[in-house]
Amino acid sequence: MIKKYAEEIEKMYSRIREKEEADLKTRKEEINTKLPAVISLDNKIGKLSIELSLSMFKDIKQDRDTYIKTLKNQITELRIERSEMLSANGYPIDYLTLKYRCPKCKDTGYIGTQKCSCYKKYLIKFYYDDSELKSLLKLNNFDNFDINFYSTRKNPTEPESPRKNIEKIFAKAINFVSNFDASSENFLFYGSSGTGKTFLCQCIAKDLLDKGHLVMYKTSDDLIHSLKKIRFDGDSTLEDLIVNCDLLIIDDLGTEQINDFSKTEIFNLLNKKILLNKKMIISSNLTLEELSRIYSERMTSRLFGDFTLCKFYGDDIRVKKNLNRMKD
Repeated sequence: MIKKYAEEIEKMYSRIREKEEADLKTRKEEINTKLPAVISLDNKIGKLSIELSLSMFKDIKQDRDTYIKTLKNQITELRIERSEMLSANGYPIDYLTLKYRCPKCKDTGYIGTQKCSCYKKYLIKFYYDDSELKSLLKLNNFDNFDINFYSTRKNPTEPESPRKNIEKIFAKAINFVSNFDASSENFLFYGSSGTGKTFLCQCIAKDLLDKGHLVMYKTSDDLIHSLKKIRFDGDSTLEDLIVNCDLLIIDDLGTEQINDFSKTEIFNLLNKKILLNKKMIISSNLTLEELSRIYSERMTSRLFGDFTLCKFYGDDIRVKKNLNRMKD
């Protein structure tokens, strides 16, 4: 799947370059009709630039440094003259320059051999558009987070009411999103099923995606499939996305197939991202005690020590919503 996205991105970059080259050609034709003298200057600049490049390889009878300096000065003077002529006639001075959507990589997707940051954003966009997450986030966002589903009655086994508890967690989530670039916080959302953990994860994902951050959202089962591709198929692009994305959300930890491979690979991933200071949010229906029994001490030490723990509790919101729909 990731390979398919990569191929689409390469085609997209090619289309961008073709369009910008076509637009430049149109602008040059316009200027050639209205200001042919500018095109004449542009051609002279082009010839001198080629001569400057070739001077590195051909024999020059006079002093090479003086010759190169003279060429550079001539090119600079012609560029100034061209800019002044364009400006005097109401055109931007860069009107005859090829435009780039991304000046860093010049719309190639690469800086040297390294993928440009714009490549990763396009890859995430393709992934996001092609996933179920896009349709989910139309409804699952902060605007639709309703704390009225949480009871104001305090359970004797909990320190405060579900409503008061979720208000605090919601405030932490808003603060996390608002100060995302400055934050180094990770979250572990845990507690009984249907209490809003997945919904809040998706609210955070939606807000950060809309702000242009690279968010990878995976159920724990999906994550194991991805880790197998990385381990056994050598999928370095997928690995780069999961490890270096701005935020990795792992939903429903504990529902994946539990075995030595899954426990080892999840721990290695968490450890690597923590060392790289890459943010994560993990949700689980398991209690802290259940997590401790299933996973290694090394992993739970990471979870309980490097993540802000947020316990969700209260009535099953899915059941409440369903009952409300039946009444309506």
